[in-house]
Amino acid sequence: MHRALNFTRRELYSIFHYTGWVLIFLGIALFIPIIIALIYAEMEYLAPFLFTSLISISGGYLLYKKFQDKKEISLKAAMVFSAGIWLLVSFLGALPFYLCGELSFLDSYFESISGFTTTGFSMILDLESIGYSLNFWRALTQWLGGIGIIVLLISVLSFPSVNIVRMYRAEAREEKIVPSIRHTARIIFYIYFSFTIFAFLLYFLAGMPLYDSLFHALTTLSTGGFSMYNDSLAHYNNLGIELAAMVIMLIGSTNYVLHYTVLKGKWKEYFKDIETKMLFLLLILTIILITLMLYVTGSYGGNLALITRYSFFQSVSAISTTGLQTAAVNDILTQWVGLGTFLITLLMIIGAGSYSTGGGIKWIRIALSLKNVWWEIRNLLLPSKAITTRKIHHVKDINITDDFLRSVSIFIFVYISIYIISVILVMLFYHNIPMVIFEVASALGNVGLSSGLMTPNSPAIVKIIFMINFWIGRLEIWSVLLFLSILFRNIIRK
Repeated sequence: MHRALNFTRRELYSIFHYTGWVLIFLGIALFIPIIIALIYAEMEYLAPFLFTSLISISGGYLLYKKFQDKKEISLKAAMVFSAGIWLLVSFLGALPFYLCGELSFLDSYFESISGFTTTGFSMILDLESIGYSLNFWRALTQWLGGIGIIVLLISVLSFPSVNIVRMYRAEAREEKIVPSIRHTARIIFYIYFSFTIFAFLLYFLAGMPLYDSLFHALTTLSTGGFSMYNDSLAHYNNLGIELAAMVIMLIGSTNYVLHYTVLKGKWKEYFKDIETKMLFLLLILTIILITLMLYVTGSYGGNLALITRYSFFQSVSAISTTGLQTAAVNDILTQWVGLGTFLITLLMIIGAGSYSTGGGIKWIRIALSLKNVWWEIRNLLLPSKAITTRKIHHVKDINITDDFLRSVSIFIFVYISIYIISVILVMLFYHNIPMVIFEVASALGNVGLSSGLMTPNSPAIVKIIFMINFWIGRLEIWSVLLFLSILFRNIIRK
């Protein structure tokens, strides 16, 4: 097996060992919805959660004990481990949905991977009919997925430093708060946990009930977007709650290295950062254009205050890749079609900040691409012998190299290519072009905003395409492509 995968036996042992730890953590996390089930006397949910927890912990313990040889692994092995572990965790996370009898297994897997990848599409038709414990499991999958499975692993465990570096990079992370990646991961966890408490208090003070506040704190900070209600946050019709949600969404979608810098007292860095400037530019332009479009077309009775409220919330939800909605699906299909859905689609493709809980291409890559256009024009205007520098401010001043710009261009090209291929495949089954373009952008960007296209009645192949998009979007392409290339190569050989 190790030869087929081109890994050494010791690399495989290390991968199995770390997989064991992840499964143990997952099994422990499952005790939380078990406690919720006991509190709300939902005895019908106890067995599915207990069974899943037992399977996860026992399987993890066996892997942990059997494969103790923690040796150095290559970056390739770390990337395959990272891609595979998200599939495995989503598989186990699907069991409570399936065993409770709420969903088919494919729909359960869809719900689980949508949660762990912080996407937010749901296969549950009536969210208000399911139990508190099962609903809380939905929220917890997003909270765990928001911080990242690998980051959570390396923040707790102690193993060879070279493996930590490679596993950290394998989960599409490059930036560090401090030189030690283990210490960086722990700082991120502390910040993430602290922001979760802040989000809970903010929702509660805005008028949301206690349980609802905890649920939405988990799903909003993680930029996941699961809600307890069929009409998402529109259920509350509360401007204070919407303002709280927008603050939390922007926190979750902002670079955590920048958060750390601001929390240390260097708050001016937030406004100097190139990503922040990109965020505000995109938001201001989008909100103005959507507001004008809705006002001119007479949407929402021409009520400018209400139009601005909807425009602001949906724009923040899209660019943060959270997916909470206040505008109804029917409104998206009628009043927003055209410029509105086009701009929201662009925001979902652009996505959130680097090293955040959000998905998409990321603000930094878009900003660098725009900067590069200016740098190229400047080079054409200056004398051929002129010496120029390419520098941006992202937490600190950074000199931009040709190699870095090339990697940004390649990523954007591959991302757009995957998006186009996914749109074409989905259009084989659905012929409403605006809806398909909107929903695929939402899936690949890990957003979850919906125009009503994806439902439990959708073809199985479309669900699988969306699930692959969730997976690719969460790991920023490369780990998944490596995993699939190794898988297909070995299938062809056989």
